[in-house]
Amino acid sequence: MRYDLPYARPGQVIGLLGGSFDPAHEGHVHITKMALKRFDLDRVWWLVSPGNPLKSKGPAAMDKRLAHARAIMDHPRVVITDLESHTKTRYTAATLDAVKALYPGVTFVWLMGADNLAQFHLWQDWQGIMATTPVGVIARPGTRGAARNSVAAQTFDYAKLPARASRLLGRRGAPSWCFINVPMSDASSSEIRANGEWGGA
Repeated sequence: MRYDLPYARPGQVIGLLGGSFDPAHEGHVHITKMALKRFDLDRVWWLVSPGNPLKSKGPAAMDKRLAHARAIMDHPRVVITDLESHTKTRYTAATLDAVKALYPGVTFVWLMGADNLAQFHLWQDWQGIMATTPVGVIARPGTRGAARNSVAAQTFDYAKLPARASRLLGRRGAPSWCFINVPMSDASSSEIRANGEWGGA
């Protein structure tokens, strides 16, 4: 099962939340709603990935993950998409290049939890991502300190937008990133799988 590419028009600011969503859970829903509000986004797209290059074991089948994500994230300004299956990209840097080529005139903001910022320097072409794409970082339980002291945070300290100005993130160009603290949900895909609440393929 494959879906048409999401619609976007020039001038819009769209947040991209990538991941395996294996499975999607209330934590994803929570940070998505916070991102829409705090970063003043027109839309958020969930990019359900074919697989995470940093994980050795593959996720559940794409159709299953898409269906579950759509069931749990029912919001008029959120789109669940397997866009990376269309672009044939596995790494964020390549995905962003492909998406920007598909949607000229649209501003994309990369969204991630603070836990991802803590190890962002391990991502392929992470400096290129930070230099060309606004990044919104949403704090998750137990990750604030490691994220704030991370290689990426220190390297791009000069481009950090104060949390009080978070609504400007997608409108001031790149490099630009913003770290926001939000009321937390500690839901975890790995814990859901470990508890046997989510089957395999």
